[in-house]
Amino acid sequence: MSSKRIPANGGAEGEAAEPPGYLPLSEYGLIGDCHGAALVSRDGAIDWACLSRFDAGSIFGRILDARAGGTFALSPRGRARVTRRYLPDTNVLETRFQTGSGTARVLDCFTMRTGGRRRPRHQILRVVEGVEGEVAFDVLVEPRFDYASVRPWVRFHRKDRVYTAVGGADAFVLSADCDLAIDSGAAVLRGEVTVRARQRCRFSLVSQRPHKLSLARPSARTLDGRLRETILWWRSWVKKGRRFAVHSEAVNRSALVLKLLTCAPTGGIIAAPTTSLPERIGGARNWDYRYVWVRDATLTLASLLDAGHPEVAAGFKQFIERATAGRAEDLQIMYGCYGERRLPEVELALEGYRGSRPVRIGNAASTQRQLDVYGELLQAAHLWRRAGSPITAEGWTFLSSLVEAACAHWAEPDRGIWEVRGQPRHYVHSKVMCWVALERGLQAATEQSLPCEAKRWRSVRDEIRLSIEQNGIDPVRGCFVQSYGSRELDASLLLLPVVGFVGAADPRMKKTVEAILEDLVVDGLVQRYRPSEAADGLAGGEGAFLMASFWLVDVLAMQGRIEEAERRFAHVLSLGNDLGLFAEEYDPVRKELLGNFPQAFTHLALIHSAAQLEQVRASGGAPALPTADRTHLHSSQRLSGATLHHAPRRQRTARR
Repeated sequence: MSSKRIPANGGAEGEAAEPPGYLPLSEYGLIGDCHGAALVSRDGAIDWACLSRFDAGSIFGRILDARAGGTFALSPRGRARVTRRYLPDTNVLETRFQTGSGTARVLDCFTMRTGGRRRPRHQILRVVEGVEGEVAFDVLVEPRFDYASVRPWVRFHRKDRVYTAVGGADAFVLSADCDLAIDSGAAVLRGEVTVRARQRCRFSLVSQRPHKLSLARPSARTLDGRLRETILWWRSWVKKGRRFAVHSEAVNRSALVLKLLTCAPTGGIIAAPTTSLPERIGGARNWDYRYVWVRDATLTLASLLDAGHPEVAAGFKQFIERATAGRAEDLQIMYGCYGERRLPEVELALEGYRGSRPVRIGNAASTQRQLDVYGELLQAAHLWRRAGSPITAEGWTFLSSLVEAACAHWAEPDRGIWEVRGQPRHYVHSKVMCWVALERGLQAATEQSLPCEAKRWRSVRDEIRLSIEQNGIDPVRGCFVQSYGSRELDASLLLLPVVGFVGAADPRMKKTVEAILEDLVVDGLVQRYRPSEAADGLAGGEGAFLMASFWLVDVLAMQGRIEEAERRFAHVLSLGNDLGLFAEEYDPVRKELLGNFPQAFTHLALIHSAAQLEQVRASGGAPALPTADRTHLHSSQRLSGATLHHAPRRQRTARR
């Protein structure tokens, strides 16, 4: 049946009741054009949309404030049975409504075209199409610009037969195959439409600048052509990828999600298209994820090569090159999707998803010191070399400066991979990634005869390892720990064999896996750490981390525990929504997705785990290889012409 906008849980015992008007995150699907994105609910509403840029102010934001956020809803009258899917091998969302009087479907997409990287239409197309009988829909267009801070002027232009909404720095032009009434005081458009079999009603919404409005109304034939063009565009892109023997549908959908989250002009891949969707309902762990994290580079490259899309990997690589230009000391852990460095964090006066406040835009973690980024970039360069992209002299100047920065700072405390807001600590994962920076720097220098102070680098590398082995292992349990002086576990320890710091079969790693299974696994899913014990500077808890749950699959596969790895992989796969989309976290108690949605890192980790498992099956059950040693297996997927250096102006980013 169609979803009801009521509190998902109504407030569990001992908890405050949730405000009304929200849906579970699993009820949403993603559409986009590699510039902007929107979330479409199962009941036919666009409750989140940033059209011109991923990080632009929302024009519809009901997902963050059910009363004031704004929406674009196409609601079937009466009770309806709802099914939905993406049209095969596309990001075109189809939602079917079966009512007592008939069946209709709504097709939602951003229109795509060749050359859209430079000339995007910034157009949402919604097509209501009758299938059998007749179905009536109520139409509500409630624009609320700049995160619901601007209620725009809404007008009808009789000559051109289009509607406009203009306010502040934002505007859109809406054409519809039905009449809409304007409530000027409320800044709302309302109407109704009834479709019978093979009839269509089209809605075209185009983001524009208020001082450069174009009121040209696209014809029905033009819009139908753009829908066909969009379907063909996505299917053509999918054909370039690699088909997995098993789990091909999940891998294919994850690759399509990652493509949607790729900023076409720059190649950056944002972590998620949303902000402030909470890690616990009613909690304060609500962050803006519409930015690009440097540490994503390693897993992004490996996963996209595994999925057979080297052009997307190369585009992300070139984004990293440009964004990290400057001194190693100036390196940030994240950047805006166009390479911006200043991402000030601001709290908005919104209700928050199901009462979860504060609602934040920007991300103050961009100014944190996180020492793992040195190793992440050297590890990425290692993978790029394995994929056929040697380091240039210019690139080595930058990379060797990162190695020197690791030498200078590895012994300092930092905020760690999880960007804690508590006091800096000596996180084991951060130390390990500094070791990776030295190890990969030495490997590159040796293999390509690049200049370096090899003796000193080896000495520092060995000093880091000794420090970790003396201070980062629990003397009682014999496992690695989250930070020096602590006995707490951390899911990031599962990455140690993936980056080659320790073998998966090493007794200490085996004990670490068993300790994580005992301390951090809830209902088969891995928590990042225990918030109650971690002193991370934030109140309240969070859900299980889906990416870390895939990391556990990777390590189990590397240890040869293939049946257990397959079982856990299947369990995590079952937690996606009916469209195959995953959020950042999952609440094993409430049985619902949490955090920003959909989450790129979860989908990257899914592809990575599927590749690990496929490798094990292909080798007859032999333990899987570390990521860096597996990259060469798909030799046909090369980073053609891409080298790690700050690209000259003439070099083009990968075409979308």
